[in-house]
Amino acid sequence: MDDHEVVRQGLRFVLEQEDGIEVAGEAGDGAAALRAVRALRPDVMLLDLVMPGTDGLQVLQALREAGADGAGGDRTGDDEAGGDGGERPAVIVLTSFQDEDRVVEAVRLGALSYLSKTSAVDRVVEAVRAAARGGSVLEPGIAALLVRQVRRAERPRPLDTLTPRERDVLSALARGRSNAEIARDLRMGRETVKSHVSSILAKLGVSDRTQAAIYALQQGLVPLEEAL
Repeated sequence: MDDHEVVRQGLRFVLEQEDGIEVAGEAGDGAAALRAVRALRPDVMLLDLVMPGTDGLQVLQALREAGADGAGGDRTGDDEAGGDGGERPAVIVLTSFQDEDRVVEAVRLGALSYLSKTSAVDRVVEAVRAAARGGSVLEPGIAALLVRQVRRAERPRPLDTLTPRERDVLSALARGRSNAEIARDLRMGRETVKSHVSSILAKLGVSDRTQAAIYALQQGLVPLEEAL
């Protein structure tokens, strides 16, 4: 599904030369793509992200919602995204746009493969055959981008790296307590408090007690009304 007719014609020609691949239809915009999916029920769908009206991400969202609705039984009515309770197609994103947010969102919404329009013809055919089996094909750059995204998501917040005792000390800092007051309230030596404060600053990546206190307030560790 692509808004450029030349691109669609080229893809149709290439795919129709391949054994075991039948081109069921094509569409030039997102709304037409959803209607085509409903009418033709293809196994695999090649989808551009940037199209007039309903864009590719909206198409993926509609297909996802239709699939969730269909899991509970037959659908009725004239819903463009509906598939009468059938399974949604395996989607291959084939687009010239590769910004990180779009890539991640497309994969989150269920796209199996994400390829550039500059990809080799054999790569596109490989992706179609893989999608029909439930598999994925990703260009190295896209795969690396997704790996970076996963690593960022798995990276703990600075606050989560603190020990329980360090969190106690940070809470006291946010309440405006001095080292002497913290030592008294938490029943520890002043040198121990000083060591904890140094560790807190390093883990949070801040340079002083004030910045640490502000961070604690931003994270909700201490209610604003208790801060001094």
